[in-house]
Amino acid sequence: MFKIIQKRKIWYGLSLLFLIPGMLSLILWGLRLGNDFTGGSLLEYKFSKQPEISAINDMLAPLDLGKFSLSPVGSDGLTIKLKPIDQETVDKITNAVREKYEDVQMQSFESIGPTIGAELRQKAFMMTGLVLLGILFYVTYVFRGVSKNSPVSSWVFGGATIVALFHDALVVLGFVSIFGHFFNFEVDTLFVTALLTVIGFSVHDTIVVFDRIRERLRSSYGHSFETTVNESINQTIIRSINTSATVLITLLALYLFGGESLRDFVLVLLIGITAGTYSSIFIASPLLITWEKIRAKSRR
Repeated sequence: MFKIIQKRKIWYGLSLLFLIPGMLSLILWGLRLGNDFTGGSLLEYKFSKQPEISAINDMLAPLDLGKFSLSPVGSDGLTIKLKPIDQETVDKITNAVREKYEDVQMQSFESIGPTIGAELRQKAFMMTGLVLLGILFYVTYVFRGVSKNSPVSSWVFGGATIVALFHDALVVLGFVSIFGHFFNFEVDTLFVTALLTVIGFSVHDTIVVFDRIRERLRSSYGHSFETTVNESINQTIIRSINTSATVLITLLALYLFGGESLRDFVLVLLIGITAGTYSSIFIASPLLITWEKIRAKSRR
């Protein structure tokens, strides 16, 4: 049996090893916001036949345009969404596309506002706060009877879940900030979707472990709380790892073969789900013991 709980300080240290660089990056450099947050330019082209998205992507890559996205329009159209550009850059893009598609015609060139404005960002933060509060109350309600057999209340189970969520979100934000500074990784609406997906996955994994702890508390008479939690983790760790491994293998395949448009989205999921699996086993459950130890010391 693995002594996971007994080595909780090691797991906390490993988390800090990943969190501190990311937090410093967020403080120093922040996040590189994409067009969805800052606005940009939109070009629309018409072709005589359906263009190859991958071929056009390869043509535009050497032009140093920053991050851009390509979207087909109907059977013979294409839009290019990118940062604000001038007419000279538009001509460069058009000439690059014409190297392969001589009959291409530019339909429009316009500046677009941010998809996610300041008001929407504010509402998003408010809604995220409400979601976290809802998760806290939900977990507390679901584990409301655990205090009969446990030295910690159901509120501690809910609080540990929220801490694990913050851990996962900060790991993702830290990595994205570092990638943004060194590799021009930009935050867009897909990133927000991926982050919410990570939060949902993390909650699910943590509740599975907590549910096993609750079952063990009902039947493990004479065992200490620390022993019971450690046994519960050992009984669920293989299941958690196997479940996450199947998801990660699928995501890795998507990252390698799914195309450029999905790559950033999948990368965030890879980082977040890995962090979520780690936190549900090595952070959330050990926090129950840490709180129990703090509470016991305060009573002395």
